Amino acid sequence: MSADATTELEAETTEDAENAVDLRELTHPDPAPASAPTVFDVADLAVYYGAFRAVRDVKLDVVKNDITAFIGPSGCGKTTVLRCFNRMNDLIEGARVEGLLRYHGVDLYGKDVNPVEVRRRIGMVFQKPNPFPKSIFENVAYGPKLAGIKKKAELEEIVEQALRDAALWDEVKDRLQKSALGLSGGQQQRLCIARAIAVRPEVILMDEPCSALDPVATLRIEQLMQELKSEYTIIIVTHNMQQAARVSDRTAFFSVDVDDESGDRTGELVEYDRTEKIFSQPSDRRTEDYVTGRFG
Repeated sequence: MSADATTELEAETTEDAENAVDLRELTHPDPAPASAPTVFDVADLAVYYGAFRAVRDVKLDVVKNDITAFIGPSGCGKTTVLRCFNRMNDLIEGARVEGLLRYHGVDLYGKDVNPVEVRRRIGMVFQKPNPFPKSIFENVAYGPKLAGIKKKAELEEIVEQALRDAALWDEVKDRLQKSALGLSGGQQQRLCIARAIAVRPEVILMDEPCSALDPVATLRIEQLMQELKSEYTIIIVTHNMQQAARVSDRTAFFSVDVDDESGDRTGELVEYDRTEKIFSQPSDRRTEDYVTGRFG
């Protein structure tokens, strides 16, 4: 995240915080259900930037401890939809979301829901590794400190566990006070994952987390996703269909509809199903054409 975006998040207005309902009090997710519950329920979701409708007709359910992949051609709204899940689009002037996006049955865009709490429970890893210009330790401790954790021993424990969970501890344990900017690209992305999970979210959103990485680092991130899914629900945007096929349990294919008169391009969800079905027996011809390389 850029320094400006970080500042925006830190400066998120607290004027309504006293009246806002704590999301933790609303959700009550079952920590060990007999069968995997629905974490997100999305219906008739549309996203606008001013008068322009960027995405329409999104309907899908996201299941706990699954990896869900969003695929589709450039400009189809994959990232725009992803950013709806933790209200990052709130930071874009003129952006608005219509329709329903429920998290454990709670409308994420309800007037009593605090977006800061949403982002604590639903973390995000961005396309380009974006460590803060701080030490490795301070990068991971950043979120817990904002949450009010100040004791050094407690922070050290949290940082170590997050780095272990992100499969980075053994590589950086002897240089925690060194700048995070000195890490390789793959290490920086795993550091960003550690930073995201340090506040113990339930969901991790990943916006093309491997697009800037070499094949070796990409494989490590993919392996890490598989390791993390036992504890987290993961939604990933990717242009790499092979990656979606390798790592995801469910896949949503988005496409673009072009208005013949205005030329406006609107993203739409074409098909959502188990990943093996999307890639072997899709229900929509447009999905088949995309996954077989006939277009896109």
